[in-house]
Amino acid sequence: MPESESESGTESWEYCLYIPNDLRAVTVSRRTLRLILTMHGLIGLVDVAELLATELVSNAVRHTKGPAALRVRWSAGVLRIGAWDADPEPPEPPRALEQLGESEQGRGLALVRACADLWGWHPLARHGNRGKYVWCELISAA
Repeated sequence: MPESESESGTESWEYCLYIPNDLRAVTVSRRTLRLILTMHGLIGLVDVAELLATELVSNAVRHTKGPAALRVRWSAGVLRIGAWDADPEPPEPPRALEQLGESEQGRGLALVRACADLWGWHPLARHGNRGKYVWCELISAA
């Protein structure tokens, strides 16, 4: 009898959470991500994934005026976390953590760069609106 996808550990899945431009959406996104990862048995990725999602969603909500979305995808041992927002302008390039000092400015993407295995962004159009998608990946050691 063939092994099912979930038994072999090769199950792929994706979730998308559409959020309003509201700072409370950051907490909702973080808690939703924790639940998703816990339910899929990826508890070992939760802490870093929560930090990354918090920074991505926080940037989307704080620096734009429109709605946003959190996207979480698991495939072939890679967790991709991304945030879409309605602003087509590219994100500011992250500085090294050592260069940040006491300022909160620029901290989010610097943390993403430091903690993720890979990150990037690209312009994106959704439902006739222009925007961007900023993403990062965590590669599971399991």
